[in-house]
Amino acid sequence: MGRLHIIKVPDVGEGIAEVELVEWAVAVGDTVAEDQVLAGVMTDKAHVDIPSPVAGTVQALGGEVGQMLAVGSELIRIEVGEGAGTVLAPKPVAAPAPAAVKAAAVPAQAAALPGPSARPSPPAAAPVAATKARPIASPAVRRRAWELGLDLAQVTATGTAGRIVHADLNAAVAAGVPRSTPAPAAPPAVPRAAPGAARDDVQTIPMIGLRRRIAMKMQESKRRIPHYSYVEQLDVTDAEALRAALNARWGAERGHLTVLPLLMRALVLAIAEFPQLNAHFDDEQGVITRHGAVHLGIATQTPNGLMVPVVRHAETLDLWGLAGEVARLAESARAGRATRDELSGSTITISSLGALGGIVSTPVINRPEVAIVGVNRIVEMPVVRDGAIVVRRTMNLSSSFDHRVIDGDDAARFIQAVKQLIEVPGLLLAG
Repeated sequence: MGRLHIIKVPDVGEGIAEVELVEWAVAVGDTVAEDQVLAGVMTDKAHVDIPSPVAGTVQALGGEVGQMLAVGSELIRIEVGEGAGTVLAPKPVAAPAPAAVKAAAVPAQAAALPGPSARPSPPAAAPVAATKARPIASPAVRRRAWELGLDLAQVTATGTAGRIVHADLNAAVAAGVPRSTPAPAAPPAVPRAAPGAARDDVQTIPMIGLRRRIAMKMQESKRRIPHYSYVEQLDVTDAEALRAALNARWGAERGHLTVLPLLMRALVLAIAEFPQLNAHFDDEQGVITRHGAVHLGIATQTPNGLMVPVVRHAETLDLWGLAGEVARLAESARAGRATRDELSGSTITISSLGALGGIVSTPVINRPEVAIVGVNRIVEMPVVRDGAIVVRRTMNLSSSFDHRVIDGDDAARFIQAVKQLIEVPGLLLAG
């Protein structure tokens, strides 16, 4: 008879006392290999996969998806063969970014740890033999590989410690790696209700993982920060002309410029005049920390939810440097490769929905920052210039400020400084 090993929730660092259980990768009765991912947990900043330090059979699960677990509490019990060393806490492996998670139910006959009853969990992968040759990948990557019909053993891994990441699956598909099984057929179309037909269907969607973290952060920001919003219209006709000229001259060599790098450069130059905008406010300690470095957060929509990758030391980058870093971070975040360092530490944030940006918005401050600049879409409209009506390209900036720290006059003068830099875009290159 084997020995029972208890694996506990590991200390993932950063002073975190508890984590949220967002995914089970195994179920009671499954055979697991050493280093196989057992579960995924979510901290305030990232998804962390917890691997098994031993090979054996899962005897009991210690929590349900969506439950908060204290560091050091029981996570899972695994029965291993005689003579195996007891390991109580595995070393966590941080996934590059949060992954989408889904929950299903553990069979009713599944055993439970003392205290919690049998818990819901997603369907587990087929049991595998205990072997170190098994490819290392997160549950989300394994699920997507199955959907694509890819054998992970045929996929080249580029992640840390030989881990297969989403980008490796993309590369395998592009390279034409033979599929082990046909990709799953599309589900049958759901019949559409006739016009006017009554409906009584409902959906219950648990809010877990990244979605819960986003909700909690937004709620905390709105609850604790008295937001003050300020909207200003910018004439971006000349800025767009400069951008087009720069792209025509250097686009092939240095990369394509959008309006975002111009705005980022304008913010950097304006912050030099208004350093109080580039700050954090610790409202519990009553301390304002102004930062010399400009670490620009760029609110980015990803398949997993809203994320804010950070362009560090934006004050040291020119327009192409800013554009390149934004493109790199956005691609990394959307592909699920962004690291914790790339998703934290911003000192001021830009929020933009591009062509979907609307006319006016009311962005929520990324606490503990004190300001966020929202970018609305560019539109052509008639304006009066020198007594004549002409068509110009305009864009609104909808910005929010922490009124405890930033007075209305300072907020308005800061945005006016940004406006001047954008409307006289040569200043962006001279600054």
